[in-house]
Amino acid sequence: MGKVDIRQVKKALRDQFKQLRREMTSAQKQQKDQGIFQKVTALEEYRTAKLFLCFVSTPIEVDTHRLILHALEQGKRVAVPRCIDGTSRMDFYLIRSMDDLEPCTFSVLEPVPDRCEKLADFREAFCIVPGLGFDMQGFRLGYGKGYYDRFLADFPGKTAGICYNCCMRNLLPHGRYDRAVDILVTEKYVKRF
Repeated sequence: MGKVDIRQVKKALRDQFKQLRREMTSAQKQQKDQGIFQKVTALEEYRTAKLFLCFVSTPIEVDTHRLILHALEQGKRVAVPRCIDGTSRMDFYLIRSMDDLEPCTFSVLEPVPDRCEKLADFREAFCIVPGLGFDMQGFRLGYGKGYYDRFLADFPGKTAGICYNCCMRNLLPHGRYDRAVDILVTEKYVKRF
C-alpha cells in the first residue's frame, strides 16, 4: 500500500469545497449567510466581546462584511488582518469603518496601516476564523498558506469558525500543531468544543 500524500488530499478537498460554494445560487448563499449571521450575533461570546477580530470575506466565503458592520454599530472595537509581505504572518489592525480597507494580498480587503492602529493586546478578544471546510472536532481546512495557523498558535481568546454546512466533514486531515476552534457555526447549527 502506497503512502498517502496529505498535500494532495488537502488540495482535492479545497477544490471540492470551492466548487460547492461556487455552485450555490446567490439566493442560497444569501440565505445561508443570514443564518450564520443570526447564530454568530446570538452567541454569548460575541455579545459580550469588547474586541472582535474578523477576516474580511471574499465572494466565495461566508459573508463577514455584515458581521463587521454590526460589531462596529454595537460599539465593539473591531480588528481585521493584514498579511505581512514575504511571510506567512499577519497583523490585526483596528478599523472604524469599511473605508479603512483597501484591496491587498490575494485581492482581499485589508486595513490601511497609515489610517489604523495595529493591535498588540489580544486578551478578551473573540475571533472569527475562516475555513474552506471544518470537521466535527472543530479543525479547519484553510487555503494552505498558514496565516491563521500561525496566528492561532498564540491567540489567548475564544474562536469561532464559520462554515457552510455543505463544507462540513466528519474528519479532516490536521497536524499536531493545528488548533481546533472553540465554537463552530453553520447555517444549521452551533457546536461547542
